[in-house]
Amino acid sequence: MSEFTINWLNTLKPNFKVLPFKDRVLCGLGALIGLAISSLISWHVLGGFNAWYIAPMGASSVLLFAVPASPLAQPWNVVIGNTIAGVIGVSCALFIAEPTLAFSLAVALTIFLMMSTDSLHPPSGAVAITAVMGGESIHQLGYEFVFYPVLLNSILLLIVAVIYNRMLGKQFPQVAQINTRSKDPTPTQKVTIQPQDIKDALADQTELLDISEYDLQKIILKAQENANARQVGDYLCQDIMSKDVIFLHAEDDIHKALDKFKQVNLMSLPVVNVDNELVGTLALYEVVEWFKGSTDVHTSWQHLVKQIMNLQVVTVQPQQPIQDLIPYFVERSFNYIPVVDGKKIVGIISRADMIAAMQQLLLKK
Repeated sequence: MSEFTINWLNTLKPNFKVLPFKDRVLCGLGALIGLAISSLISWHVLGGFNAWYIAPMGASSVLLFAVPASPLAQPWNVVIGNTIAGVIGVSCALFIAEPTLAFSLAVALTIFLMMSTDSLHPPSGAVAITAVMGGESIHQLGYEFVFYPVLLNSILLLIVAVIYNRMLGKQFPQVAQINTRSKDPTPTQKVTIQPQDIKDALADQTELLDISEYDLQKIILKAQENANARQVGDYLCQDIMSKDVIFLHAEDDIHKALDKFKQVNLMSLPVVNVDNELVGTLALYEVVEWFKGSTDVHTSWQHLVKQIMNLQVVTVQPQQPIQDLIPYFVERSFNYIPVVDGKKIVGIISRADMIAAMQQLLLKK
């Protein structure tokens, strides 16, 4: 194949990221599980009804499991888009005798109404056609077709998609904004590109983009981090970390942990096991919550640090540049980050350590 042909074919391809093999398998597995579970439940609910599952759900599964971050895949779009399509499709089937005109008008009206209600969902176009061309069993249902199989299929598939995506650690449905603590821009956004700047830029677009403002914000913040990392930085984590680490032991009694918090006047402490390996972190508010629920029969058995500590800990390596830590202290308001060598904790970097290092970098410029 000539180079010209290859270049021409590349112009036909989307500028789309190809996911790693594992992620592609997980996307396909999600669709398999989602369609299997929702179809079996639909079959059980609808019994012998021979249209208990409709083909457009296959298209919905592509969005829900392969690109759940897409605005077109959000729950509002799936439920409202398919409902609109069902109502319009059934109406056109009832009142327009000519099939071609009926399904063409059904799809056209569905697109218009979905765009008017911010519920655009591409598979809904197929739902509208199914309502018109689905055969006698569909036509006999009339407007009941909107409730089953359309809404029943949609909601069941959506429930599986929410559970599956969250099990994989994906945010679905998408949250409205980056800053989860307030409606303000994040600290980085305040001094770079703000959400309003993104909204103003999108307002100038004359076509829909299959990406949310939320995702644009995340991409821009990550790009800003990468740009900042290119700036000159002289410090590694081992240069500014505190080596005399104050920590709790996993087997410590919770009352002993509270005494430690009082003694050091800190809001959170790392937790290590007998081999000095980092196994978790415990915040003072978690101890307070434990005391509040200590009379509850469901939590009364808990009395050790390991039983209430947080197992998810962000760590860094001694040789990492301190620029890697900035997003955690700035965007996520961390108080400290443990430094580990292998699994053993060798130091800790506090917000104060970062501020002092940043001050020195600024003075050098």
